[in-house]
Amino acid sequence: MSVLTLLLAGPLQSWGASSRFVRRTTESAPTKSGVVGLLAAAQGIDRNDDTGLARLAGLRFAVRIDQPGTRQRDFQTAHHVVSGKAMPLTERFYLSDAVFVAAVEGDDTLIGELHAALRAPVYLPYLGRRSCPPARPVDLGVHAGAELEEALQREPWQAARWYQRMRQCDAQVDLVALLESQDGTGDNLRDQPVSFSTAHRRHALRTYTSTTVRLPNPHARPAGPAATAPAHDPFSFLEEDDVSCT
Repeated sequence: MSVLTLLLAGPLQSWGASSRFVRRTTESAPTKSGVVGLLAAAQGIDRNDDTGLARLAGLRFAVRIDQPGTRQRDFQTAHHVVSGKAMPLTERFYLSDAVFVAAVEGDDTLIGELHAALRAPVYLPYLGRRSCPPARPVDLGVHAGAELEEALQREPWQAARWYQRMRQCDAQVDLVALLESQDGTGDNLRDQPVSFSTAHRRHALRTYTSTTVRLPNPHARPAGPAATAPAHDPFSFLEEDDVSCT
């Protein structure tokens, strides 16, 4: 077994699991359906290919919240191209300035195929919606012979530099991770993809548990009287680098 890790970072993301009609919500972290859809697009799997989708849906999924971001609400209007008739007002929700590390665990061969597809995707990846492109390369790499928990522990903290510097008083950070349950216990979310068919999309319930991953902070301030003063940076005031650790 191997684990493929992905970096999901961008100005806007939206990961809906229960969107209905004109209200399009987002979960606080990427859904399995959304990430499997990203991987399927990278491989060029057709929406109506339920067999190809099932192969990816069988992967065990996890996501680590490196930077939670903030929830944003947007109202959108549209008009019919032919008649010019106004369409219903829609309410859409997004996550702004969020960063996540997603991981899928599975057979070495399949993980290798997905890794290659991410490096040369058939269709470009997006973060839940086509209007949400990633700000950084999605591919983080493959952890051969590892399990989800181990892979999430190996990956460095991926939050934006300005966000990490806000935590510079902490030598370590505790990050929330949501892991697909193996024993059926935990919370439920309807994001297990069954079909992406244009005629009828279907999702089943998936069980997950929450845990904590502790990682070193690369921007932690040295502690103690022997700590040396940081090098002078005339632009440091623009990065809000005046946090007091006392």
